[in-house]
Amino acid sequence: MKLYRLLTGPDDSSFCHKVTAALNKGWDLHGSPTYAFNATTGLMQCGQAVTKTVHGKEYDPEMKLGEQ
Repeated sequence: MKLYRLLTGPDDSSFCHKVTAALNKGWDLHGSPTYAFNATTGLMQCGQAVTKTVHGKEYDPEMKLGEQ
């Protein structure tokens, strides 16, 4: 099965650590990162799509994607 996640977070080192952790768990970058201003918080936000192929499992909407 192929999984998809969109990682988001503030434009700081915590976002980079989140993406790095996903890459080290076998996730692959998918497309370009996004960058947008959040008018509510007054902060810039980042986003990065990641995908991962998992063999031997069936997709279940209840699964926690980050734990795969």
